[in-house]
Order: sequence, then structure tokens, then C-alpha cells
Amino acid sequence: MGHGTVVCRVRSDAPSACPPCGIRLTAWGPAASVSPVASFFENSTQVERVGLDGSFSGSIHEGWNLRPLPQGGIVTALALRAMEAELDDPSQRLRTLHTTFVAQVPHGPVEIAVDTLRRGRSMSHLRAEVRAVGAPRGHVTTAVFGSPRVGFEFTDAAFPEGLPGPEACRSFRDPLPPEVEPFEPLPFWSHVDGRPALGHAFWEAYEPGRAERAGWYRFDEVPMRDDGTVDPFSIVVLSDFMPGAVGERVGGTPGADRPWFGPSVDLTVHLLAPCRSEWVLCHNTARFAGDGYASADMSIWDCGTPGADEPVLVAHATQLFFFTFLD
Repeated sequence: MGHGTVVCRVRSDAPSACPPCGIRLTAWGPAASVSPVASFFENSTQVERVGLDGSFSGSIHEGWNLRPLPQGGIVTALALRAMEAELDDPSQRLRTLHTTFVAQVPHGPVEIAVDTLRRGRSMSHLRAEVRAVGAPRGHVTTAVFGSPRVGFEFTDAAFPEGLPGPEACRSFRDPLPPEVEPFEPLPFWSHVDGRPALGHAFWEAYEPGRAERAGWYRFDEVPMRDDGTVDPFSIVVLSDFMPGAVGERVGGTPGADRPWFGPSVDLTVHLLAPCRSEWVLCHNTARFAGDGYASADMSIWDCGTPGADEPVLVAHATQLFFFTFLD
């Protein structure tokens, strides 16, 4: 299962709130910047070919750990890096992926087995499994890479209007109110900054409404490519925070919640357009919860310069996860 979407409290994310995993943070980590050399994300997702049969090796840095394993999105990014290397066709870029979190993948050395399902002139299909060295199973990702094609162009999705920009939002790293007891910081959030823009903090009393939240996210070392676009595989990492919408829907009374986790069953991401901004807005909703499972989705927007550029929908993701209560 993907433990990148862990939720530890029902009311886990919103303005002035902790990150989507529900773990409250103290202020820590460097200020965000575009690294002139390879970013921590890029270095962390490097792979090495070890055979002519699509075999690769890599290593997951413990700095991507949530509770208790690496975030599922970062494991998926390793699979994508290996598939991109195996395909070796710059004319085809990632269009869609689906990861099934079959078995746990801890930090440390990993094996990556890539299978080219179909290599086409304008579209190719590949599958990769990332697993701990010697483990029988891990995370399985199927991806489609494709070249640009002639077609129609439109965006029929609503950008959430009226939200404050990242500068006006509280960071996960900001000091908490004095009456709120801090949780142990998690390594992942020393590399990614999050600033909730829509929703409620877990310590706030409110009447639950829609299962909806939104927040700004940025890597401390932005994985910017030479062409001025953000590494698309990093967008996959930022899409893997979906249980928080359920927390917004069922929360509302401080101290009365049941602590819970939302381990991922799968993750699907459609990469729609290149991202050129350091900050992206992630708009998260949950459509259904029942029978111990929930279905959620995430739209990721590149807003460019606030007030100057039209928001661009760069990715859309969906996820199924299940509930595990800690009491």
C-alpha cells in the first residue's frame, strides 16, 4: 500500500493546519529556492541500468519518509524515471500513469523491473515494479508516453476562485498556536512546503461541509529543467495527498476525533500540460466514502504570476484509499 497518503487525525489539513498526513510540525527546513544544480528530488530519483532486460537499481532516501514508509508518489517517480530511461525517446512525454500499491516499499536500495508492453512511433506503453531488494512484490506502475498530436484544446474545469496566494497562507512549518501540542516532524516535509488555502485546521471547531480542500505546494529545491519547466515526475509526488478532503468532511469538533490512517490502494495521474511555476495549487475533493474505502481526486494548477497569468490545469489525479483506525 502507498503510505504517502497517511492521515493521522480526521481534521488534518486546512489554513493554519498541519500537512495532509495529519502530523503537526515545528518550524524547520530551508527556504524554497531553485537549485542551480540537481535538486534533492532529482538526485533521489536517479536510476542505474543493471541489465539489458529492463532491470534498474535505485535508492529511496529516508528524507522522503512519512509514517512509517516513503511517500507513494516518490516511489512512483522512481518507476517513471526507469521507464523513461528504458523508452529513451524524448519525443514522447509522460501522459498518464496508474500505480497499484501491492506491497510495502521501505527506504533504502530498490530493484526496478521495467517491461515495455508496446513501443510505438507516437505512443508507448510500459510497466515497472519497484520493490525492496530481494522482495517478491512492491509498487506496480503502468504508464503511457506519447508525442504531441493534432486535436481540440479546452479546459472545462473550474479553478477555485477567491483563494489567497501562498504568501498569505500559513505554512505547515509555522509555529502552532500555544495551546496545540506539536507532533514529531516527518522527514518528507523538510523538502516540500505546504500552505493550506481552503478548509479548516484540526484544532478548529466548525460545521463540516463539503469534502474539499486546497493548498499551495512547492519543493524547497524546485526540480526545474533547462527548458524552464518543472520536472513532471515531481508533480506526481504533489498529487499524492488526497485523504485530507475526507478529513475536512468528517471533522469539526476538537478532541473528539478518532485518529486514522488513509493508506492508498492506487494512484492515477494524468499529466496534461507542462508546469512552469514553483508554487502549484492542489485542489482536492472526495466523491464517496463507504464500506471502509474512499474515492478522492486532485486537480493541480499552475497559476503563473498571480493577477497576470491564467491558471493552467497541469495534472488531474484520482485515488482509492481505505481507513485504518488507531484506537
